[in-house]
Amino acid sequence: MTAADRQPDEPHDPFAALRLPDYRRFAAGFLFGSTGLQVMNTAVAWEVWERTHDPLALGIMGLCRALPVVLLALPAGHLADARDRRSIVVATQAGFAAVAVAFALLSANDAPVWAFYALLAVSAVVRAFNGPARQGYLPLIAPPAIFQNVVTYQSGIFQAAAIAGPIGAGLLIAWLPATWPVYLVTAAGCAVFAVAVAATRPRSAPRSAGALTPSAMLAGLSHMWRERPVFGAILLDMLAVIFGGATALLPQYADEILGGGPQLHGILRASPYMGALLMAGLLAFRPRFRNAGPALLWSVVAFAAATIVFGVSTAPWLSVLALAVAGAADNVSVVIRHVLVQMRTPNALRGRVGAVNTMFIECSNELGGFESGLVARFFGPVASVVSGGIGTVVVVAGIAWGLPQLRRLRRIEPIHEPEPG
Repeated sequence: MTAADRQPDEPHDPFAALRLPDYRRFAAGFLFGSTGLQVMNTAVAWEVWERTHDPLALGIMGLCRALPVVLLALPAGHLADARDRRSIVVATQAGFAAVAVAFALLSANDAPVWAFYALLAVSAVVRAFNGPARQGYLPLIAPPAIFQNVVTYQSGIFQAAAIAGPIGAGLLIAWLPATWPVYLVTAAGCAVFAVAVAATRPRSAPRSAGALTPSAMLAGLSHMWRERPVFGAILLDMLAVIFGGATALLPQYADEILGGGPQLHGILRASPYMGALLMAGLLAFRPRFRNAGPALLWSVVAFAAATIVFGVSTAPWLSVLALAVAGAADNVSVVIRHVLVQMRTPNALRGRVGAVNTMFIECSNELGGFESGLVARFFGPVASVVSGGIGTVVVVAGIAWGLPQLRRLRRIEPIHEPEPG
């Protein structure tokens, strides 16, 4: 019996995802591509900080990343539902490689900061089309019975990349006489991911045949509104990270509060992912969640508490530990949210629902970064991070009270949809 034939009530196989050849190809490429993008993000953040020493400049980077995604997410989601998702993923990974080469040229020629902002916006355009297609493609190469296991491996791979990328970027920036060669690592990694996805063979599934109309683009949002646990999980993630995200201020913490340099910045940036990777390993060996809603809510509370500890810490070891705990807690919510979104959405809508999910994620990560930079500019970084952690706890309480469907969610069962043909 193959992993695809295994039923949910059979003994849990922690290696079920890795028994799928197509997923192994996808996962290997995802590791290279994600590591490369983490390298690029770390290098850009450090270059902007070195040139400005202004926390608001770091926050503006968030706006440059978020606004194109917000504007393009809905048409990108419709495209992912109407066209071949594999081709879109391959094309957008090639686009990321081209953006990385352009960053290398900007860095080598000491381009002004505004040019980095402009290219960040271009990379966000690519990400707007990549996210929905990549998220919607995964269920086409992995059966529902083991999808939580697949998402857990995806999360673990992302965490590994987010550890290796920032630490590697920090070391390379410190050792090399120039920063521009660092961006070429990103170009190579994204090119590998494009080739790996091109080698996969997805199963057939129904596609959307509708025209690009406002109602068609909003269909994903309408589905989310009807599936209240899905809506609650995505809303919780967006608001929690807007208030509780501290990553935008890591260059300032590394430089001014903790007394380090690019190496410490790389370690701090990797710390949440170290904790998340450990948690992903634990989740891979456990069966599907039986109390998914409460686990999601409490994981966000733990994330907020760890964020507050990081905000007040002046010891590098405690700061690294707090970020690692925050990452471990966040990984629980990531796995539950992604399983919930994909399993409770029909294939013909996965691109559009994934687009809304991507839009919310970008709003939370990048607009949260802008909020953190703005508050830090006027009240200091400690006040920014601590107040954000407190705000996250308030958000959890409000959503738990306002959306009882999420609070009462137990096992996540896949939505029924007919076989194609």
